[in-house]
Amino acid sequence: MSPSHDHAAGPTGEGSVVLELGGDTGALVLDAPAALRGREIEISPVTSAVRRTHSLVRERRTAAGVSYAAVYPQVPAGQYTVWRDAGTPAGTVTVAGGQVARFRWPE
Repeated sequence: MSPSHDHAAGPTGEGSVVLELGGDTGALVLDAPAALRGREIEISPVTSAVRRTHSLVRERRTAAGVSYAAVYPQVPAGQYTVWRDAGTPAGTVTVAGGQVARFRWPE
């Protein structure tokens, strides 16, 4: 969680995220608690903590109910660090080409 990255964002509904998967490109869905809504969570390749990208945790409304997640589309296959803050990892996740990886934010 990056302290300078708070944003107000409305909820998203079913079908609001399009993912292009294939070859060496996958995607990551980070499942988060409601308390992280509006926060940008950074990820980086395990081999390069300085090459970070971020995505906003948003409320997601589906037929199954309400959840909170950040979605990282078009992620090159590899192992990634998920950052709790600028210097503290929350964990790692492996993204495979042509697949959607999931990471659950540690409570």
